Amino acid sequence: MQSGTERPRHTAIVMDGNGRWAVSRGLPRIAGHREGASAVRRTVEAARALGLPILTLYAFSSDNWSRPRPEVGALFTLLREYLDGEATRLRDEGIRLEVIGRRDRLPDEVVAAITRAEGTTAAGSSMRLRIAVDYSARETIARAARRLPRGSESPREDLSRLIGGPDVDLLIRTGGEQRLSDFLLWEAAYAELVFLPCPWPEFSRSHLEAAIEEFSRRQRRFGRIDDAAEAV
Repeated sequence: MQSGTERPRHTAIVMDGNGRWAVSRGLPRIAGHREGASAVRRTVEAARALGLPILTLYAFSSDNWSRPRPEVGALFTLLREYLDGEATRLRDEGIRLEVIGRRDRLPDEVVAAITRAEGTTAAGSSMRLRIAVDYSARETIARAARRLPRGSESPREDLSRLIGGPDVDLLIRTGGEQRLSDFLLWEAAYAELVFLPCPWPEFSRSHLEAAIEEFSRRQRRFGRIDDAAEAV
């Protein structure tokens, strides 16, 4: 169980509501995604200032390929611009960036930008920034299961190792929806969930701080009971 001052080691965020934010203002959906990129910068800066060791952002799910082709293309353009534009700053702030998810379906120029950004920031040790692109938790689990050693005596531990991601402590979703949408399903088994009505373009440090404060109030028992309950 945690104290009221403990912070999450791994915070994950489903960045939702960009398109609806834009449409509600009479703007094209891409305007919402561009504003969402600004929210990514704010959030990464806030996470580092607040001392969060690991931050994972859900940028593009495997299901998002079903969106209109112009929107998908614009999303990848924004991702490439973010990676090329932010890598040096991330390096200077000691933030190591890594991209999780499939790369075989991404445009070549996006894969090249990912490789450059990961190389530039590889020595970072102050914070780990993970961006999920063409990501599906179910596919990740299935792929790991296929690699599970035959006759494994500790399949749960082996599967965790093959999946490779750290357990999530705090999972935040913006945009008002209350579902995980195939995001870090294995790693979020015991995550504290916080659902916010604000769309991602409006997400700020104050929202992150409020979610962390909510996390600090929760009692994380992991199936156990606390000492007070045991004494009754």
